[in-house]
Amino acid sequence: MNFSLIFSLTLLGLLVVSGVLWVADAAVFRKRRAPGAPDPVWVEYGSGFFPVILIVFVLRSFVVEPFKIPSGSMIPTLMPGDFILVNKFTYGIRLPIIDKKIVSIGDPRRGEIMVFRAPDNLSQNYVKRVIGVPGDKIAYQNKRLSINGTPVETRKTDDYNYEERKLYFPQFAENLDGVEYRTLNDNNFPAFIRNVKNFPFRENCLYNNEGVVCTVPPGHYFMMGDNRDDSSDSRFWGFVPDEYIVGKAFFIWLNFGNFKRIGTFR
Repeated sequence: MNFSLIFSLTLLGLLVVSGVLWVADAAVFRKRRAPGAPDPVWVEYGSGFFPVILIVFVLRSFVVEPFKIPSGSMIPTLMPGDFILVNKFTYGIRLPIIDKKIVSIGDPRRGEIMVFRAPDNLSQNYVKRVIGVPGDKIAYQNKRLSINGTPVETRKTDDYNYEERKLYFPQFAENLDGVEYRTLNDNNFPAFIRNVKNFPFRENCLYNNEGVVCTVPPGHYFMMGDNRDDSSDSRFWGFVPDEYIVGKAFFIWLNFGNFKRIGTFR
């Protein structure tokens, strides 16, 4: 169930109802009330909320939208329980509800964190890192990443204390087009990719014992989680088409379990 879509539809319904009441009051009923008479209940609690609902709807549809991180696929960058803000206009202005792009502003770039509708389940939103853009040849072999034949700059850092697993995971710093971030690997997981789905442009990918090599088709993006061995991403369900993009994640505004994460830019 896509709660973001349900909330958007609910907000749109409230906007329409309160807007109709606001127009009716301004055009007809306000003129009929005696000077100084109190507003009726339907005006106070109906049309009175129209400006507020309108502002919230516009901000959420075209400027920023909040999301909660539900899983550990982006550890150590994003943690379960992080509430993030997503810039809705970085990659273009889209119509609410139907997500139809009407104005193109910019394209996703490698290294950015993006929220999008899940190609394998359109009722959900995923958050992953942009690894490949249209035309890129992505190779993830033996748990090392290269793009267009060039290995992504990677260096080993201190092991990560994965408290939920009560283990230390190997941690690496990757530098992708000037964006540096940390990734995790699980030594208990093999390099080869299991349970691959039959996705569009599946023929663009070659799977082997070392991992996968894919060429990103036009209008699509290759996404991966930073927690490499605990992330359902493009390696398993394929490419993300442009029309599924929600926006660019850029800010952690709340985490009830760790207040130090609040206000962090990503």
